[in-house]
Amino acid sequence: MRISRFLIGVALLGVCGLLGGDFAAAPQRFKQEVAVRFGVGEGLPAGRVQLLDLSAEGIPRAFVEGSWWELKEGRWNGVEAWKPSGASEFVVPGDAGRGLRIQVPWSKVKQIVRSGDRLWVATEEDLYGVSDGKAETMGWPNHFRVNQVVVDASGERVWVASSAGLYRRAGKAWQKESVKDGLGRAWAFSDVAGVAIDSKGQLWFATKAGVGVKRVEGWSFYEAKDGLPYNDFTGVSAGGDGEVWFATHLGVVRWQGEEWHYRQGPRWLPHDDVSQVAVGVDGRAWFATTGGVGLIERRPMLLSEKAELYEGEIEKFIKRTTFGYVAEAPLKSAANKASAEPQDSDNDGLWTAMYGAGECFAYGATRDRRSLGRAKQAFEALRFLQKVTMGGNPEPPKGYIARTVRPVEWPDPNVGRIERDREEHKRDQLWKVYEPRWPKSADGRWFWKGDTSSDELDGHYFFYPLYYDLCAGDDAEKERVRDVVRGVTDHLIDHGFNLVDHDRKPTRWGFYGPESLNLDPFWWPERGLNSLSILTYLAVAEHVTGDAKYGDRARDLIDKHGYAQNLMFPKVQFGPGSGNQSDDEMAFMCFYSFLRYSKNEMAKQLVRYSFFAYWANEAPEMNPFFNFAHASHNEGQSIRNVWGVFPVSPWKGWFEDSMAALYGLSLDRLNWPHKNSHRLDVQRLGRQKSKDLYDTTREARGHRVNGKVVPIENRHFNHWNTDPWDLDYGGDGRELASGTVFLLPYYMGLYHGYIEKP
Repeated sequence: MRISRFLIGVALLGVCGLLGGDFAAAPQRFKQEVAVRFGVGEGLPAGRVQLLDLSAEGIPRAFVEGSWWELKEGRWNGVEAWKPSGASEFVVPGDAGRGLRIQVPWSKVKQIVRSGDRLWVATEEDLYGVSDGKAETMGWPNHFRVNQVVVDASGERVWVASSAGLYRRAGKAWQKESVKDGLGRAWAFSDVAGVAIDSKGQLWFATKAGVGVKRVEGWSFYEAKDGLPYNDFTGVSAGGDGEVWFATHLGVVRWQGEEWHYRQGPRWLPHDDVSQVAVGVDGRAWFATTGGVGLIERRPMLLSEKAELYEGEIEKFIKRTTFGYVAEAPLKSAANKASAEPQDSDNDGLWTAMYGAGECFAYGATRDRRSLGRAKQAFEALRFLQKVTMGGNPEPPKGYIARTVRPVEWPDPNVGRIERDREEHKRDQLWKVYEPRWPKSADGRWFWKGDTSSDELDGHYFFYPLYYDLCAGDDAEKERVRDVVRGVTDHLIDHGFNLVDHDRKPTRWGFYGPESLNLDPFWWPERGLNSLSILTYLAVAEHVTGDAKYGDRARDLIDKHGYAQNLMFPKVQFGPGSGNQSDDEMAFMCFYSFLRYSKNEMAKQLVRYSFFAYWANEAPEMNPFFNFAHASHNEGQSIRNVWGVFPVSPWKGWFEDSMAALYGLSLDRLNWPHKNSHRLDVQRLGRQKSKDLYDTTREARGHRVNGKVVPIENRHFNHWNTDPWDLDYGGDGRELASGTVFLLPYYMGLYHGYIEKP
């Protein structure tokens, strides 16, 4: 393989400046989106919500199957006084329980329009002005379908979005608006789905072709290339601060601050088919859907308050066993967190380590004793994964770490396991088929899972030095950390840099020695990452134990076996969107730890550039953990080689992307499905950017027109190893994920000064 001359003779130039100096986000309140769904369980009748109306105080009323319903204290109650007396009557809700009865067929009413003291009612076929308790037609051409009506603040100018285009009332006549763009294309010529006037007095319309807005300087238009997510519109509604909402047959779209936002699926709506949006003076947006009423509000919140909500949920519903392992929790019934039944996962050690690392950063930044207690619990949980493997029968070599544990009172996980392993071996030639995969502990209280992976070790070695430096108190406590790190590292050294199970053979993913990584053709895809991993483990061991032998072993791997060169290409990838996201998560933990703890300056110079190249590939994913990990070591840094000096700082926008993810992550961590493959602003990835080297499927994967993955609000993932280039995500609300994906980057940002402390 030809190596870029840019990589030759890489050397470090300069010293990193004060971390976070130019970026720290003040602890100010942001607007956290929160969705509420109302249906039969909250008192609404089943069926399509025909229209919505808001009182002067912002109380929502829903018209369903000929009856009005009003929301009070979280419950919908029928209002008998507003019920039409017949098919040809409609009641317009008023204040203090009063209602205005007009002679208009209730089944055809689409909209109630108020402007000051004036009132209009739009049906599918006509527009009525209401005066003195009577509804009089405004002469709308009855062969055109009415989609939506808007009236300006004066009550004098009226626009109708119709099947025949956008019309404006002039005197007692209707005139068609002539709308053309700079290319001479006619817009709003036919079938305009919605129209609204925003808080700045700007006129908006929505069509299949896109969205138009009339500003002081003239018309502007938005299409897919401009980031418009979807266009099957059913209506438009304006809110405060210039925001505009668009209802569609598949979710809702919001324009705000020169950006488009898309909300779809049960995380955000009771049903995707939305016929109307009503925005109150308080900024809350209400949605009439086929399956109930939806609400999206944006509550002022601090990042620290958001962290507390996740912390509480983890403590109450997710932590498993007295040790407090953190992964995710299946639910007995959808959306009912109280029905959580946490189970073991293959990567309990990894997920608990990442959670614990976040708590170490939190304590290092804030000295909050609660964070210290959580970090201590995580340490004991991870330490137990090493101690539980000793003394039983069968017993692995000393220092071996289990994947996870489960109490013996649970069903025996070995039943039927060997058959599943034989099936897996048909797909993966290196898959281990051995028994028992779940040995019992010496005291007979636990099953512990073997065949531990490199994912687990990367997590353990990420957590231990942080706990050692930031949380461990006296020397006795530090010695407990040294004992664990010394045990597993000596195990690896004693077995040729392999993790060896109770069958005296390496685990499926536990190969780190040069015979495998450099010489075995089956292992070349793991060469770079596993070289980085083992050098990181040795750096951590030298730092924690103070024993120089670990640094000596690392130098042997570098000088005699080319491990520093191996790690320059830790990922088999073909550009953004390719490769394996679990590898990415592992690599960033190792990069961070190696640069923090290694004493080998020459190797650190190579690693610094490798880290930058890796981060550049991941930058479109807007991952705050990846961004803060990289910036904490490379911000303000440059490297020098024979061709000059080159910066390795993260590129402009990394910080804004990180904060957007922290702000945007939903408080609702249930596994609701999301659909993005239909979006107009999405481009598909090419075949050369397959998910993994061996992936032959054609999955729905892609990115927005700006080159970045779809926003975090439009995805669900339990951990940062989920592929963010996927467009569609399954789920049914029957699993609760932890907030570690927020807590780790948030606390890391606090610790490194990128986010100001609360």
